Amino acid sequence: QVYLVESGGGLVQAGGSLRLSCAASGSRFSINGMGWYRQAPGKQRELVAAISTSDGSTNYADSVKGRFTISRDNRKSTVYLQLNSLKPEDTAVYYCNAAVDVFGAVVNYWGQGTQVTVSS
Repeated sequence: QVYLVESGGGLVQAGGSLRLSCAASGSRFSINGMGWYRQAPGKQRELVAAISTSDGSTNYADSVKGRFTISRDNRKSTVYLQLNSLKPEDTAVYYCNAAVDVFGAVVNYWGQGTQVTVSS
């Protein structure tokens, strides 16, 4: 079992910034990558950004490129998402994800979610 604890969401005006954190614990297996997804009301959950825990390579949704930055601290098993130039359409519940290698199979674990609300 992997436990993911998120923090850092909140209410911010358009153009503002937030920093989300996600701390992982409890894993007996290697965490291949971590990422952030978001889900707005009435919409499907979508990938926002992901980062490899081995080489630090990153992947971003087109809608957040140039505004959001994902980073990691492997010593703390923590991943961060810096959200800049926020827009009302960024409003969603943001979920942390960990992709864990369990005997060759990838198992996904999720955090409880943190609300990000951007007012216009």
